[in-house]
Amino acid sequence: MGYIEEYKSKLVSPDEAVKVVKSGDWLDYGSFCGQVRALDEALAKRKDELDDVKIWTCVNPYPTKVNEVDPVGDSFVWMSWHTSGADRKVAKTGKPVYYSSIKYSELPRYVRERIEPLDVAMLQVCPMDKHGFFNFGPQVTHSRAVCDRAKVIIVEVNEHQPRCLGGYEEKVHISEVDFIVESNLPLAQIPAPPIADIDKKIAEYIISEMSDGSCVQLGIGGIPNAVGMMIAESDLKDLSCHTEMLVDAYVYMDNAGKLTGKYKGIDPGKLVYTFALGTQMLYDFIDDNPKCAVYPVDYTNEPYIASRNEKLMTINNAIEIDIYGQCCSESFGTRHISGTGGQLDFVLAGWLSKGGKSFVATPSANYGANGEAKSSRIVPTLTTGAIVTDPRSVADYIVTEFGIYAMKGMSVWQRAEGLINISHPNFRDDLVKAAEAQGIWKKTNKIK
Repeated sequence: MGYIEEYKSKLVSPDEAVKVVKSGDWLDYGSFCGQVRALDEALAKRKDELDDVKIWTCVNPYPTKVNEVDPVGDSFVWMSWHTSGADRKVAKTGKPVYYSSIKYSELPRYVRERIEPLDVAMLQVCPMDKHGFFNFGPQVTHSRAVCDRAKVIIVEVNEHQPRCLGGYEEKVHISEVDFIVESNLPLAQIPAPPIADIDKKIAEYIISEMSDGSCVQLGIGGIPNAVGMMIAESDLKDLSCHTEMLVDAYVYMDNAGKLTGKYKGIDPGKLVYTFALGTQMLYDFIDDNPKCAVYPVDYTNEPYIASRNEKLMTINNAIEIDIYGQCCSESFGTRHISGTGGQLDFVLAGWLSKGGKSFVATPSANYGANGEAKSSRIVPTLTTGAIVTDPRSVADYIVTEFGIYAMKGMSVWQRAEGLINISHPNFRDDLVKAAEAQGIWKKTNKIK
């Protein structure tokens, strides 16, 4: 049987495909823009027939029908490796969104060795090529591990998925697939937020630490985006890309001639990533582009691999940072926001890279609508229940709109002084009093 005939023999409606799901099953729903949609709608119709179906996802960008029809979670249990804005909306309705803490570079191994065996894997993919392969599109991450662990594989073919060249582990063969459905729905469009004045000031500090030949990793959020957009307009040259997340800013950098990849230690000339989220401009850029190479996350985020690129500059966000240097980037106290993701991986990689630097950035304060500084983001101790994303022994450069401070090798009193001096001026006196009460402030310490 040829591939076309095999394709036709496995092609079914979404309603037919989801009949394979049974109560108590473990499912994977795909990740990022590869999360299934037609299959989600079909599975939601079976709500009254099913009980305790557990569904894994990662950075869900879409409204989900299984959550709409089951607001309690009796039929469909929603589980995420990294929660998104859509997931937070689900949580606000009262339905639990169960997060699993990860170090992102380790996720394929969790899937292959630690989680319950997957009864069904569902993934959005590109149309089949002439060799019988379905490309995963811009979400390779742990997709191959999911297929390896699943008893049944269902692919949802979407012609809008860009075909992303590897790398490796970027595809699944039709011989491994049990059912095929077709659903040509548009991909999630996630434009970058406008660059705020504070983001611009923070980006200026970070870019001042970079030089020609740097390799750039941008995390999620306004500040990393501001850095990328300002790099595109800077005088820097011969830069390169090794990142987990490819965003629109890299397209602007490439169009400006910044990303030659000339001095990369590995994958020279390639923009290396494990997933992409952005606008159609980004999806068009990566489609069949031999300059880009998509890899599983245990390659892109493994610190010893990423750090083989000299002058690796890693830029990530934080929610709050205490005066010891502990960085929380994933929760407000016990209220879960996102996840560890790959931030810890790249903080480690920035230090390991020869000439590299890792930056964790945050506005100095939580600002009100009128621009008033309401509370400090540099705090005496993290809010009760806050998650430490980057331990104080690992985090290095901390950046706010009031400056930049490198913590590695510094004592507790030096850290207190350095961090307070880049905090918002309105809160510095209170931070000094807290440092004194905690016994980490020397009489010779000074504030600006």
